[in-house]
Amino acid sequence: MRKKLSCYIIDDEHLAQRILEKYVAKVSFLELKGSFESPLDAVDRMDEDKPDLLFLDINMPDLDGLSFIPMLNPKPMIILTTAYDQYALKAFDLEVKDYLLKPISFERFYKGVLRIYQELNPQHQPEQIEATATQKSEQEYVFIKAGTRIQKVAIRDILFVEGMKDYLRIHTNKEKVMTLMSFAKLQELLPDKKFPRVHKSFMVAIDKIDHIEKNRINIADQIIPISSTYADAFYKVLRDSKD
Repeated sequence: MRKKLSCYIIDDEHLAQRILEKYVAKVSFLELKGSFESPLDAVDRMDEDKPDLLFLDINMPDLDGLSFIPMLNPKPMIILTTAYDQYALKAFDLEVKDYLLKPISFERFYKGVLRIYQELNPQHQPEQIEATATQKSEQEYVFIKAGTRIQKVAIRDILFVEGMKDYLRIHTNKEKVMTLMSFAKLQELLPDKKFPRVHKSFMVAIDKIDHIEKNRINIADQIIPISSTYADAFYKVLRDSKD
């Protein structure tokens, strides 16, 4: 059994603090170590406890969350919890793990913490009952950093993803979005098993495949190769998708 992730909550709204405490208590791999109304109240305890994960509000009277992050050393993993979406670009630059917009549903909360936990413990799966709760909520879109903006991309529109050196080009049925991101990072954001790698330079949307012939995939008149490295795993996903 892997160790639990120790957590702190910093939020000046009493109700928001209580909701997050309730959510943390529901998740078996999280352990709440403290809740605070201000970063100034938490900083001494953080130096002592060194929590793994921090749920951090942005707009607070004494010191805002975005200004507090660069002061942290060591810096825990951070999930921002806020009612405002205009800080998303700066949050990406500060390398936060997730950006939760209030009001936060438990399903969205759990999806974020589960992704972090599985990233740290790839061989360990939490209880199935928790995973099932998350799967009931169908994810409709992702936010992708594209240059100087954060681009909303509807998952249903994605056809395939093409690797281009340090960048990815996300092909949708409406546009192409370039982002400085790895395949592994993008796969964390997308629904499991719906977007498998088929080549070192390609990821495809299973439900957008028109046909496959001689290890070549046709999607919207585009031909995408299936390499031997990814073939077995891809065809297994394809078989499982029929069940």
